Amino acid sequence: MQKKTIKDVDIAGKTVFIRVDFNVPIKNGVIEDDTRIKGALPTIKYAVEQGAKVILASHLGRPLKDKKKAEEKGLPYDAGKYTLKPVAEKLSEYLGAAVAFEQDGNIGSLISAMNNGDVVMHENLRLDAGEEKNDPDFAKQLADGIDVYVNDAFGTAHRSHASTEGITHFVDTCVAGLLMEKELEFLGKALENPDRPFVAILGGAKVSDKIPVIESLIERKVDKLLIGGAMAYTFFKAQGFTVGKSLVEDDMMPKALEIEQQAKDAGVEFILPTDHQVVDSYDPINSRKAIQIEFTNTGLVGLDIGPETIEIFKQALEGAKTIVWNGPMGMFEEKPFDEGTIAIANAVAEATEKGATSIVGGGDSVAAINQAGLADKISHISTGGGATLEFLSGDTLPGVAALNNR
Repeated sequence: MQKKTIKDVDIAGKTVFIRVDFNVPIKNGVIEDDTRIKGALPTIKYAVEQGAKVILASHLGRPLKDKKKAEEKGLPYDAGKYTLKPVAEKLSEYLGAAVAFEQDGNIGSLISAMNNGDVVMHENLRLDAGEEKNDPDFAKQLADGIDVYVNDAFGTAHRSHASTEGITHFVDTCVAGLLMEKELEFLGKALENPDRPFVAILGGAKVSDKIPVIESLIERKVDKLLIGGAMAYTFFKAQGFTVGKSLVEDDMMPKALEIEQQAKDAGVEFILPTDHQVVDSYDPINSRKAIQIEFTNTGLVGLDIGPETIEIFKQALEGAKTIVWNGPMGMFEEKPFDEGTIAIANAVAEATEKGATSIVGGGDSVAAINQAGLADKISHISTGGGATLEFLSGDTLPGVAALNNR
């Protein structure tokens, strides 16, 4: 961890701007998943306890893009669903103190009236076009009156936006929050100095989304690389198997063969499913069955890994000391095709209990962990998503690079 954190600087009586990631699902004003809010609590509570004047800022969704789409299609646009007011109210509950909400985004007028330990929530940053454009004027506006900038939003650290990179040009003291510190420590160790055996599990729909991660993991000599989800079908078709109507990226087949060869040359055990759960595309409700990959015919669609593959993947995790998992094993959002993903969640939790350090990232993978009630049995659940993938790919994250070094 080469970056300074909030605990490395004096914040007592200072005005502290904390960039959090409160991009949470909200329906009819009700927060459906508050995992990210809870993840930011240690940093916020620390700042309050130290007597700082705390400004919180986050984005929520893509309001301006959605507004443009609605206007182009002549559809109504509901600006209300993009307000962070419900988050401020929920945060008040967790902190046991009122969190003021600045609906107009005019924080400057409130700072002078704040007392030490007060917390103010900025309205959705992306309601201003200057945020995503990293507009210097908007970044300067955010920095007005700020003594210390804290980035605790790892999930947006791969974006060069006004609140993640631009603002750091106008504030002298820029440090990581406690959640950001935890992300960098766990992911950094997995990349640079993992305890071995090191096993990576990658799933999801598209190989193209994961190529940089796969190549980075192979280059860093992960010991075993397990591939599940729809992305496996691109590898199968490249090998000459019939995959029916399963999702395939035809243009990625040459790359799939190249990746397999890279793994072989590096001595990495590259493990693909041997069986899968399929349905007949003409009768998807009644035709579900588990078959070997080689028995797939043209009318079938693969939607999850099969029981044999689950056992193979479990065995591959035996004795692991470091596990990184990103991406579901099948069409996780539709039961019963969540079975493979849930089984892997349980296997990762069991391996953790036996001494492995486990890191889980990606929406569906995290959802599976939470759904199975295993969150407290995983070493680290990454809040990153795209940022996690870019970090594991070895890319520099602008929101991290902009922070002060120790």
